[in-house]
Amino acid sequence: MSAERASAELDLAALEEITGAVESGAGLPTVVRAAAKALGGSVVVLDRSGQTLAVAARSPADEKSLLAASDGVETIDLRVADTQVGLMRLRVRSGPSPALLRLLTTLIASEVERVRAPERESEEESAAFLSGLLTHEFSSREELLERARTVGLRDLERGTIVLVLHAHAQAPAQEGWRIRLRLLAARGARATVSTAVAVLSERGIKGGAEIIVLLPGADEATGRRAAETVLRDVEAGLSGFAFVVGRSRLAEDPLLIARAADEALLAANVAEGDGEARVLGFEETGAYRLLLSTMSENPAELQRFFAETVEPLLAYDEQYETELVTTVAAFLEADGNVAATAQRLFTHRHTIRYRLERVRELCGLDVGSSDGREKLSLGLKAMRVLGIVSARGPASEPGATGGRVPAH
Repeated sequence: MSAERASAELDLAALEEITGAVESGAGLPTVVRAAAKALGGSVVVLDRSGQTLAVAARSPADEKSLLAASDGVETIDLRVADTQVGLMRLRVRSGPSPALLRLLTTLIASEVERVRAPERESEEESAAFLSGLLTHEFSSREELLERARTVGLRDLERGTIVLVLHAHAQAPAQEGWRIRLRLLAARGARATVSTAVAVLSERGIKGGAEIIVLLPGADEATGRRAAETVLRDVEAGLSGFAFVVGRSRLAEDPLLIARAADEALLAANVAEGDGEARVLGFEETGAYRLLLSTMSENPAELQRFFAETVEPLLAYDEQYETELVTTVAAFLEADGNVAATAQRLFTHRHTIRYRLERVRELCGLDVGSSDGREKLSLGLKAMRVLGIVSARGPASEPGATGGRVPAH
């Protein structure tokens, strides 16, 4: 028997074993073990978020090497039509025939799609329900609760707390990280509230993502614990990101959940602007709460006020890598004291005075007047409520060298 014929018969036998596993409904782990045997190597299959679905490895060390995509490990996209459904990583002693490898990846991709289809359908239904909830699609409490029951939410009438999680990538991120973020947030929330639902928001965040979490039946204390757990889980599961979590007050009526989502979003935006708080409740946002109705009902007016006050400073900072916005915020926090502002920013007093003069030139507001300080303060609040994060970088404007100490 020729070597080519023997190889073809081996490929056929391997293919029959795998198709038999698929047809019998033996499950993805059995299919992957058959694939590893056919390939004469080790295989691990991951979903789009990077979660391990099945492993056929020779040892724990071999499995760890596959998951880490070490040297000698090949990574192949698993696709159904034009949609990526997962990844397959393999290490084989000798290269399999291209035809066999293509058939195996197609079969495994189909099995992954079959396994994940019910979960994905449930996610899509939950996302559609939440979208309708936040856009006031439901005309009555009864209609809302009936639709909630169809997606497995049965405790909304007992009160609901909403969390909004913001994630910003600090370094290049792998494909599928947003899906993994949602899964981690859902796991963290369900550790405290078993019926919690987490969906990826449709609102775009430059370089990041937003997750909305519903905590049905939760009280205030439970909501606080859930927010901390969500933050802890996403930080442990995803490196290279900055996270904040905003928490709403308790929405005692399901029809008030949309307002609770606005509260959680405002808290998340304020936490981002604060730079220190990573979990913030709406009740902790102070004067920012007065801007909630404006954010919800007339965001264009809020945007106009920001444009007339702080936006020119932000644009200047982004163009020249200066710190005018940071300086104004520190100056206001220091009650208009230049020396205290310089101390906060590790910068010479002359530099602070120079920057404040640039502020007056750019936006026409004099920090020496109570009216100027008030408008700048409200402009900063509008910026944070709108979710706009100020640029931070080394100051390089003229006059910034005297006594300058690098900020940390």
